[in-house]
Amino acid sequence: MLAADAGAARNTLSAYEADLRGASSVLEGKLATAQRADLEKVGAEWRALARSTVARKSAALRRFFGFLADEGLREDDPSAALPRPGSGRSLPKTLSHADIGRIFETLDREVATQKPLAFRMAALVELLYGSGMRASELVALPKASIRRGAPFLILTGKGGRERLVPISDRAQDAVDRWRDHIPDDTRWLFPSRKSHLSRIRLYQLVKELAAKAGVPPGRVSPHVLRHAFATHLLEGGADLRTLQTLLGHADIATTQIYTHVDSARLVALVNARHPLVDAANREA
Repeated sequence: MLAADAGAARNTLSAYEADLRGASSVLEGKLATAQRADLEKVGAEWRALARSTVARKSAALRRFFGFLADEGLREDDPSAALPRPGSGRSLPKTLSHADIGRIFETLDREVATQKPLAFRMAALVELLYGSGMRASELVALPKASIRRGAPFLILTGKGGRERLVPISDRAQDAVDRWRDHIPDDTRWLFPSRKSHLSRIRLYQLVKELAAKAGVPPGRVSPHVLRHAFATHLLEGGADLRTLQTLLGHADIATTQIYTHVDSARLVALVNARHPLVDAANREA
């Protein structure tokens, strides 16, 4: 149902499967016939987990029991017994303009060496920060997806939804430099052995670049570069609907988290620069 009706992405399907199998293991394979007391036992097993993890697992099981009820496989829905932790959503991590500047200065120095892997790294980062792609979308790009001179590409993202992704002149130049070093017998823009570059390897490469740039690697990842793309666009005046389209969010509520990031920046600015704050500090 999740795949055929809801159009869930492969990673989403894997997450649901893992959560359902985990709960089923606790109940010795009797998840589909579980009663409220059984689900309370499952919830107790989750007590030591992070609130966000418990919320995800509970949501997966509630959807499962809702499916059973909808299909007439159960007359009741015991999922009310599952824990409902608060929704407190953390703000996405991002990078300052100075951090981004250091990363791109380091990239420029690497590219100056004319090494093919430096060209590849430049293309990867230009697309992450310049287009806001997800890591899974980026590593699996076909070689033919970015055409020379085309200002955008059509990308199939989560749930099979298509969207236009802008390709900046900088990103186009970086891809063109890298394209000359891609083997002719591969269909991938970022090939690796018999397939394409993995998300884990991309994660490692971004961390390595951050370390070279003097930016703490713990603060940088492909997803953080995507967040920086969104945050910096919002700071520059982009509206939420445009940002929603560029990021490929199905629900604008997901995009609205970036307004909180920008608001936090504005509050910090007022606290640091407002003349009344300076006066209060002098009196103290």
